[in-house]
Amino acid sequence: MDVPAARVVYPEDDRSAVADAVTEILATGAMTLGPRTERFEAAFADAHEVPYAVAVTSGTAALEIALRITEVAGRDVVVPANTFYATAAAVLHAGGRPVFADVAADTFALSAATLEAALTPATAAVLLVHIGGLITPEVDAIRRLCDDRGIQLIEDAAHAHGCSYDGRFAGSFGAAGAFSFYATKVTTCGEGGMLVTASDRLRDEARIYRDQGKGSFLTNHHVRQGYSWRLSEVHAAIGEVHLRRLKEFIETRREVADRYHVALAGLPGLQPLAEPPGCRSNYYKYMVLLPEGVDRALFKSEMRERFGVRLPGEVYDLPLHHQPVLAAYADGPLPVAEDVCARHVCLPVHSDMRDDEVDQVLSALSAVHADLIN
Repeated sequence: MDVPAARVVYPEDDRSAVADAVTEILATGAMTLGPRTERFEAAFADAHEVPYAVAVTSGTAALEIALRITEVAGRDVVVPANTFYATAAAVLHAGGRPVFADVAADTFALSAATLEAALTPATAAVLLVHIGGLITPEVDAIRRLCDDRGIQLIEDAAHAHGCSYDGRFAGSFGAAGAFSFYATKVTTCGEGGMLVTASDRLRDEARIYRDQGKGSFLTNHHVRQGYSWRLSEVHAAIGEVHLRRLKEFIETRREVADRYHVALAGLPGLQPLAEPPGCRSNYYKYMVLLPEGVDRALFKSEMRERFGVRLPGEVYDLPLHHQPVLAAYADGPLPVAEDVCARHVCLPVHSDMRDDEVDQVLSALSAVHADLIN
């Protein structure tokens, strides 16, 4: 039996609910910006205890919209180096300049110190990435630093559905938060994104930007340089149905993570990214640092070829300042981000993961550890 790197979980009841919703959408002809989108937005805002949510075509679109509203064009935006290309791409598409920052070794996220080191007189915004579904306990210090400097804090919460710190959900710490519904995410509709905010101004602006910059849905008066960022009613229906499983999925993933914690305590040299006190992760990724000198590709191939355990992709294997397309914005080494990107692996975590699959992962991990690390 193989343990896959990832698995999309849509139980039969959910598939039936989606099929019924699609039939209704096709019968009514309400294909975009209709009642299903409104219901999805309301449910997502409620799940994250924020006043407003605006559905869009992707998490990248949600980020770019937030940055356009912040008016970053011609200004600097701080981005952690160990994140997905889309985080920096949203800055560029909004007309800003990405400034890459290092991260803290204990959270893989921006800290107040690494952020302050990256600030410039032209900094307009900071993108705080909740990497792997973990919200750094320095989030309040980061917010205070941004407030003191008159800088907007925007959360890249693409990994962080249902995650919280100190009882507050991802998306509630900055001016806006951007979530993704790409197929690998804890809840998904295949493609899609959500911008959340407590600001009615940001909500209203986001609605304008997502619909080609039109002042209202039924007019042809364009007041912003928007784009076609509308989420279809079909995607909204799929997302709304899957969102109902969020708490259940997170509980399952946390149970898997608890078993990994216990097992890794007995495997010296393998260092999991710890969940800090006050943080409640969804374990979108379960990240583990390998010892220096261990061949990551060999580690992964041994897990796969000998034991049928396929490890998910890293987050991320090449930091942004080493990406060829972003070379013009690189400005020296960022040692912690470089080390994190080079040495970590992710263990499989599925929203319906079975005990026998976890057993198989742990058996493989123990054997490969003995061969490559001991």
